[in-house]
Amino acid sequence: MTYLEFDGKELEVGKIVCLLRSYAAHAEEMGSKVLDKPDFFLKPPTTIIRDGENIIIPQESKEVHHEVELAVIIGKEGRFIPREDAMKHVLGYSILIDVTARDLQAQAKKEGRPWTIAKGFDTFAPMSKIIPKADINDPYELDIWLKVNGEYRQKSNTSLLLFKISEIIASISKVMTLEPGDIIATGTPEGVSPIKPGDKIEAGIDGLGVLNVGVRE
Repeated sequence: MTYLEFDGKELEVGKIVCLLRSYAAHAEEMGSKVLDKPDFFLKPPTTIIRDGENIIIPQESKEVHHEVELAVIIGKEGRFIPREDAMKHVLGYSILIDVTARDLQAQAKKEGRPWTIAKGFDTFAPMSKIIPKADINDPYELDIWLKVNGEYRQKSNTSLLLFKISEIIASISKVMTLEPGDIIATGTPEGVSPIKPGDKIEAGIDGLGVLNVGVRE
């Protein structure tokens, strides 16, 4: 089982649902079309590591990228959740780094295969502790950034998210039941780039603190 810290207790993690191309500038840098509605994929909960731990670069990949994201943690079960009720299902927020084996992803896309492997290696989802929803006044006005070895690689604001959290929750819940402990990674802004063993990564979002992880083989 995988757990995250919330309110001094351990919260068991469920599935991790990750949004595609939810910032226009990231879609552009990846040469992809901007979507007109939320689309998503899954990462296993075994990808999660905590502050102070290490991303492990797999032998299978020669190009691993960072993607900093605002994560939404679900606190109440729901299926076919109306947009107007969606925020009632949110427990809190966290910083998440969606680590991606970019070369494996590109090859899978080229061959028309799923790219779960590129996203699913153990340690490929560093996360900070969960901050209660009530502590964040507006999730759409948060600076979001990531540094590698003290240098900014990603720097944006959640105001540029293409889809509201309520729309994302409603869309996902049409497909699968959302349960307490599920995590929604809302997508990454532009600036994704490679990481390598020995790198030190800092990721931050206003009100959520800073997540620090290392990188090793």
